[in-house]
Amino acid sequence: METETATPWLSDAEQCAWRTHLDVSRLLMHQLEKDLQPFDLTMNDYEILVNLSESDGQRMRMSDLAAATLQSKSRLSHQITRMESAGLVRRENCESDRRGLFAVLTETGAETMHKVAPYHVASVRKHFMDLLTPEALADLHAALTPVADHLRGRRGKP
Repeated sequence: METETATPWLSDAEQCAWRTHLDVSRLLMHQLEKDLQPFDLTMNDYEILVNLSESDGQRMRMSDLAAATLQSKSRLSHQITRMESAGLVRRENCESDRRGLFAVLTETGAETMHKVAPYHVASVRKHFMDLLTPEALADLHAALTPVADHLRGRRGKP
């Protein structure tokens, strides 16, 4: 029995672009994660450290950090617990909201960011930036911006 669908299948060119995007996304994240292993960090750890290091007072409400890193509050809580054990972050109560908690970058966390960031940037350059011409990079940015804007607009929507 055949089922009709209103969804048009991807053309060969669309399928090729889509699969290449998936391959690059997975392979690049795998390589960047591998390059962080000598520092005992995951990409999730690094992303949290970056968000905290770039925030006012090097702190963020846990709910805001969860939203910024696209993690559930529960998953982020487990992640922060592990990072607390490593001395990278600490939790602090929110004075204005007794239910709220902040994740705060510790001195050790800031030192870790300072040490690891140049290696991470070198990895991003080696495995991504240096493989693209300035024109290709501009084209890629132009092509992906509408997708990123669309998906940011859908966050939290079914």
